[in-house]
Amino acid sequence: MTPQPPDLHPPDYGHPPEFDPEAVRRMLRDDVASMSLGIELVDLGPGTATVRMTVRPDMVNGHAIGHGGFVFLVADTAFACACNSRGPVTVAAGADITFLRPVRAGDVLTAAAHERSKHGRSGLYDVTVSADGVVIAEFRGRSRTVGTMPGR
Repeated sequence: MTPQPPDLHPPDYGHPPEFDPEAVRRMLRDDVASMSLGIELVDLGPGTATVRMTVRPDMVNGHAIGHGGFVFLVADTAFACACNSRGPVTVAAGADITFLRPVRAGDVLTAAAHERSKHGRSGLYDVTVSADGVVIAEFRGRSRTVGTMPGR
């Protein structure tokens, strides 16, 4: 028997809709971390999302400024909403952030995510985090569409 070459084609996840806001609503409903921090979805479109979070006193570090992990988290939630806005389950393959200014308790952070590039199952997204119109941080996320999550 002649050996056959491996199948190099990615799995067929079907043709996702251009925009599936219900997929994001389902994801957020089950996102205990984001919901417990008071993150709210402000705007959603194909490949874009804006979320908002108020920095609480328990989110402040020993320097009396907002802990960078919470700034990352609000950016990551906007990224997750944007990359899941087309329907198939999509997760982070990696991300990085540049902190530009500190935040304080009481600041309202807005994270606006935009799809920069999408090819096959891979995507690239930029997220700008601001407070009162001043840019606080820039985040870049890399996504991977997985189709479905185990146990779902």
